Amino acid sequence: MAKADYYEVLGVGRDADADTLKRAYRKLAMQHHPDRNPGDAEAEHKFKELNEAYDVLKDEQKRAAYDRFGHAAFEQGGGRGGGGGFGFDFAGSFADIFDDLFGEMTGRRGGAARGADIRFNLEVELEDVFFGKPVTIKVPTTLACEPCKGSGAADGAAPKACPSCRGAGKVRAQQGFFTIERTCPTCHGQGRVIDKPCRHCAGQGRVRREKSLQVQIPAGVDDGTRIRLAGEGEAGMRGAPPGDLYIFLAVRPHRLFQRDGQHLFCRVPIPMVAAALGGPIEVPTLAGKPAKVQVPGGTQTGKRFRVPREGMPVLRSSEKGDLIVEVMVETPVNLTKRQKELLEEFDKTGGAKNSPESTGFFARVKEFFDELK
Repeated sequence: MAKADYYEVLGVGRDADADTLKRAYRKLAMQHHPDRNPGDAEAEHKFKELNEAYDVLKDEQKRAAYDRFGHAAFEQGGGRGGGGGFGFDFAGSFADIFDDLFGEMTGRRGGAARGADIRFNLEVELEDVFFGKPVTIKVPTTLACEPCKGSGAADGAAPKACPSCRGAGKVRAQQGFFTIERTCPTCHGQGRVIDKPCRHCAGQGRVRREKSLQVQIPAGVDDGTRIRLAGEGEAGMRGAPPGDLYIFLAVRPHRLFQRDGQHLFCRVPIPMVAAALGGPIEVPTLAGKPAKVQVPGGTQTGKRFRVPREGMPVLRSSEKGDLIVEVMVETPVNLTKRQKELLEEFDKTGGAKNSPESTGFFARVKEFFDELK
C-alpha cells in the first residue's frame, strides 16, 4: 500500500512554513491522540502517520530530501540502514510530541521563553491585617516595549521565521546512525529572527521599568502568607507571556498586642488597690475602642480574662477570635509619708493574713529547713 503524501497528511501546501506545519500538526495530533481515542485502531494509525510526516517536514534536511525524492529518500538503501540517509525515527518523533504540543507553555522551544516570576517582600502593620487594606507597591520589573509593542522589531516589522531552522529553534545533523540535535545558532532557539531590531529595547521586546500596583491585603491573613498576582511578573521576550508576581507578607511586631492564630494577647498592668478591691477596668482593642473587663477583688498577677470577638478576623469568614487579657498587679512606688503610714498600719492589723500565697510559700520554706535539720 502506497504511503500518503506527507503534505496531504498534515493538510498543508508544499510551501508551508514552519509555523504553519506546527499548527497543523498540533491540531491533528490532539484530535487523533490515542488517549482521546482509546481502542480506536484507525486513530492510532493516523496518529503515527502524523508523527512520521511532521518528523520529516519539520527537519530542514529531511524535508529537502523528501521534496526531491519523495518517500524513496527514506526507504532501504537511502534510509537509516544505508548509513548516510535520513530514516524515520519514531521514538524521537514521539518524544517530540511533548515539545511541540506543550513547548510553548513551558518556554522550552518554539519562541521566546515566558517571563520570569518575581518575589516581592511586603511588610504590613497588624492593623492592616486586622481591617484589610489596599496597599500600593512599586515593583522593579521588565515591561513590554511600547514603541515596538513587545515584538522587538523596529518600524512595525514583524519577526520572521528563522531561515536556518524554519522556526523550530533546533537544527539536526546526521552522523552515521545518530542524529545530533542542537540549538539553532542563528536564532538561539527562539525560532524567529529580527532583521531590524527596535532601538529602544535592543530587539528584546521589553525594557526595565518600575511598576506601581495596588494589592488588597485580605483581613485575617497570617504572617508569611503568599499572594500570587498572575501575569504581573516580568514581561517575556518578544511578546512571550509574562511571569507571575508573588508577594510575601511579613507582619511587623505590635507595641501592645501579640497574635496567636485568630486570638490576640495583651498584658495590662493594674494598680494594687484595683486588684485588691476589684472593679471594672478598660483594656485596649485593635479595633480602636476600649473594652471593659470586670476584675474580681483579690486578683493576682497572671490572671487572664477573655474578651469575646475582639481578636483577629478569620480569613474569608465572618468569625473573629478573642482578646486574651493578662493582668499584672503593679506595686506602688514613690509613696508619701502618709501612704507609708497607712500601709504600715494595714500590716500591723494582720495584713499578712490577706496574702495567702506568700504566707503558704514561707510556711513551706520553714518546713523544708526543719526537715534538713
